[in-house]
Order: sequence, then C-alpha cells, then structure tokens
Amino acid sequence: MHRKLRHAVAVGAACIWYLATSLSAVSQATTPTWVPTGSLNTTRAGHTATLLPNGKVLVAGGNGGLDSAELYDPATATWSVTGRMQVGRRGHTATLLPNGLVLVVGDGDSVSDNAELYDPGTGAWRLIGSGAGYWSTHTATLLQTGKVLVAGGSGPSDRGAALYDPGTGTWSTTGSLLTGREVGHQATLLQDGRVLLTGGSNESSSNPVGTQVELYDPGAGTWSSTGPLNYARDEHTATRLPNGMVLVAGGRSNVAELFDPATGRWSAIGSLNAGRSGHTASLLPDGKVLVAGGYGAGRSYLKSAELYEAGGARWENTSDLNIARFGHTATLLPDGHVLVAGGFGIGGTLDSAELYAYQV
Repeated sequence: MHRKLRHAVAVGAACIWYLATSLSAVSQATTPTWVPTGSLNTTRAGHTATLLPNGKVLVAGGNGGLDSAELYDPATATWSVTGRMQVGRRGHTATLLPNGLVLVVGDGDSVSDNAELYDPGTGAWRLIGSGAGYWSTHTATLLQTGKVLVAGGSGPSDRGAALYDPGTGTWSTTGSLLTGREVGHQATLLQDGRVLLTGGSNESSSNPVGTQVELYDPGAGTWSSTGPLNYARDEHTATRLPNGMVLVAGGRSNVAELFDPATGRWSAIGSLNAGRSGHTASLLPDGKVLVAGGYGAGRSYLKSAELYEAGGARWENTSDLNIARFGHTATLLPDGHVLVAGGFGIGGTLDSAELYAYQV
C-alpha cells in the first residue's frame, strides 16, 4: 500500500515538473508583441530620445522646432513634462555624457544658441554655445575619450567636424570630412575607438552621396577612406554588433550589408523583408537587431518590423507595430524592452508610444 502511494506521489511530482517545464518553454518561446504605453504630451517627429542613468527616457524637440521636452518613466509607463529647452530644435542630436548630463546640439538660430545641456537632477537646460560652428542634421558620437564628435550636416559646411570636451566645456575643430554629407548619414563608434561614417545625401536629400565611406581617427583627428558600400544609402541605420562588425540596413536598398573593421570590406548579408528608410534599429540583449517602421515605396508608412539574426545571417518577421510610423525614436530600456515614440503617421504627427516586449 505504501509502495503504491509512493509511486503515485512520484508520478504526480513528475507530471508537475513536466507541466512547469512545458509552461516555461512556452513562455520563453512567446513571440514579442508591441504594447501601447502612455502617450506623449506633445506630438513629435524628428525628435531625440536619450536613456538617462536613472532609467527614464528624455525626449526633446522635433516637428517644426519644438522647445518642449518630456520624460518617460518605465516603472509607471507614463510621460511627464520636464524643463523646456532654451531654443526650439529639430535636426538636432542628443548625447548622454559621462557626467550624466545630456548634450543637445543643432538647429539653433546662431552659433551662440546652437548647443545646450540638460541636467536630469534639476530638469533645467543651459546654453553652452558651439563656437566651432553651426550644426543641423549632423551626427554626434560619444568617443572613448569622453569627447563628442559632431560631423557633417546642413550647416555652413557639410564637411565640417568638431569636438566637444565635457571636462573643459569647450569646443574645438577637427579634421574635415572627405565627402560632404548634409543629411541622412550615420556615424558608428567602432570597438577600436574609430568612427565609421556611412551614406547620406546632399541638395535637400535628392542627391545621394554614393557609396563612399570614411573613418575618423580620434588620435590623429583625421578622416580616411575605407571600403565602399555596395549600395548608395541615406536614411539607413548602422548598428555595431557584439562581434564588432557594423550592420547597415535600409535606405534606398533593401539589401543589408556588414562592415568588417579588420578588413575594411563590406559584404551583403541578405535582404530585408520590406524595403524601408527612416526606420529604427535596436540591438537587443540577445544579439539580434530589431528593425521597425519607416517608409517604403511611394513613401508609404510601414508598421512592419523584423529581426536580424547574426548567427544565421538572416532576417525574420516579427510582430507589427500597432501604428505605422517613420521619423520616430527607438530606445532600448534596462529591462530589455524597446520603447518606440512619436514619428509621422497616416494621420500626421503622432503622440503615441509603444513597447516591444515579451508577453507571458
């Protein structure tokens, strides 16, 4: 009798273990979905989004030159207004500095108001000027030295570049780009500290720069040519992968390609399931790259999203956004979710936001 009881208990325990294991496997295999989260206080497109050290996300500017800014709190899924910028901005950049402040550069009325700093502790902005030049639709890259490299754009010189030193609060010029790039180019920090500059357009985005690619050497302060892209691009994305290679996707071509810093060469690695420009690309904790939204042929707005799997060098579809959009921002949160906010949609500029997350 006792043997039968022990046998029944053992079988029951095995069943419970199997059920728990099965449920765990199902949970882990659940497809991520897009979940609406709190709405922005202001409709925005062409804004910036910066993950702060406290886990909140600072969204600033956009549209025709907004001076407003707001914060997203992942803990409450709500947006709250924070201090206004000193100047309305679009075509600007926002860079989190090592000291925790946020440097915003671009689209002021003059050199003296072309840059300012946001203090998360006080929620206030302070003008710092950009004595090295006027900037708009440029790129900004935090170097390993702690300085910020600003390059290209539609300011007085589309070949200009400058450095901001947070330690001294000063600007200095550095070597000029080899190719002028007014808008739509991308800058990517490589593992060895150099900066890779790809694509872009001139003359109001109608004239692609071409396939020319260049590298910035912080030690020498100079730019040099490297292997050309296989396809001319602008409004593409460039993402540094964990292995140090750079994935370039979209922007006038649906064929993606990889840059190998060791050889300076590009290789095609398959086509996106949807041709897109003006999209976002986010490196996920598992090493995959999430590409979302953008616009396709005929400037049709896209709600589709897809994942790049580096291990198999392939693209796979994932859940669609709830709202088609381009000109939005995408921010990887500390919990691994991706926050997408604002952008242009079918009905105009959007105030909606949504999270890419696993649902258990």
